[in-house]
Amino acid sequence: MTKIYSYERLDDLERNGYKIIQNPEKFCFGMDAVLLSSFAEIRKGESCVDLGTGTGIIPILMEAKYGGEFYTALEIQPESADMALRSVEYNGLDDKISVVCGDIKEASMLLGKAKFDVVTSNPPYMNDNHGLKNPDLPKAIARHEVLCTLEDVVREAKNLLKPGGRFYMVHRPHRLIEIITCLKANGMEPKRMRMVHPYADKEANMVLIESVRGGKSMLKMEAPIIVYKEVGVYTDEIYRIYGKTIGE
Repeated sequence: MTKIYSYERLDDLERNGYKIIQNPEKFCFGMDAVLLSSFAEIRKGESCVDLGTGTGIIPILMEAKYGGEFYTALEIQPESADMALRSVEYNGLDDKISVVCGDIKEASMLLGKAKFDVVTSNPPYMNDNHGLKNPDLPKAIARHEVLCTLEDVVREAKNLLKPGGRFYMVHRPHRLIEIITCLKANGMEPKRMRMVHPYADKEANMVLIESVRGGKSMLKMEAPIIVYKEVGVYTDEIYRIYGKTIGE
């Protein structure tokens, strides 16, 4: 039986009966991870690695939605990696998802170069010039570039991918120029992009990007995602992404 500690909670993911173990005092997944798992694509027979997986939300959701051959979840914080491992065990996904405790900066050395069809990442958004670091270290590591930078994530994603492989990332629009510059400098061509707006009349606060290793130059801007149609009420698209019935 999977061990769940008294300070942890078991959240229903509304997909395939899967649940995830989280510690609310540390860092729980947010909408950005759910949106990325919906934006990313994995095809039959393909393998995927998730960089900075936290408690494993992205590979677990993607396995529920798409299948895919195999997922590797890389996480540097031992406590989060342990929760991810136990969630994989709880859902009976040991033959589909492997959890590795390790550093993103060494990902291709740990996991092998040019081995994966897909890489996903919900990396820290803030560098030293943006915002105050959270005094709680697990949250600071998740939100700020404490242990890795955007350059580290993009470089390792490129190294992990087979030629023509796809990299999916969620980030903040205020760093979009930096993101595109970094992707192109590492031989990763942006191919698809979706902005995420909290409300239809508010500016975007997230951006979803697909890039291809060695891809040709052509970027498709997809229709934006609107999260709320009014205060406290998700749009129909968000309900579909979460796998819930409208009004549920």
